[in-house]
Amino acid sequence: MVCQECQQRPAALHFTKVVNGEKTEVHLCEVCAQDKGDAFLASDASAFSFNNLLAGLLNITPVVQQPNQSQHSDKETIRCKECELTFPQFLKIGKFGCPSCYESFREELPPILKRLHSGNAIHQGKLPEREGGSIHVKRKISELRTELKELVKEEEFEKAAGVRDHIRSLEKDIDQQGGDQP
Repeated sequence: MVCQECQQRPAALHFTKVVNGEKTEVHLCEVCAQDKGDAFLASDASAFSFNNLLAGLLNITPVVQQPNQSQHSDKETIRCKECELTFPQFLKIGKFGCPSCYESFREELPPILKRLHSGNAIHQGKLPEREGGSIHVKRKISELRTELKELVKEEEFEKAAGVRDHIRSLEKDIDQQGGDQP
């Protein structure tokens, strides 16, 4: 399919909009999509962006403030030390400017990550079924080893012995299944 705008390059972005039962399709190449920005989403002055749409769906603080709202919120003052990106700018573009942004916006990220990962702040991904069982057990062993170190450090030796025995039984199960030890 050819780009509707330039009629030269293949369309890479295919957007379908349904408003009041009326379906509109837009097919643009990467260059035209970048040139037009988010304006192709609506034909009138009330254009909205994908990022604002996603921010609304994810219940993230709105990026564009209404005229009667304060122009200086607490999150607006948070700025990356390296690239000078502000938190509202991050919400609008949906990408960090540099690796230091992770540290700069550390406090604001957990609620966003929880919404993106169905209530979890950590992305664990999907595992193949045939390997999934042993990987879950290996993760559990890793968590238990961390717990064991903490218990030994706190001199909770009876609890540590129970955790150690649990680790050994899990490792034995993995060996019987033919998996590798972590």
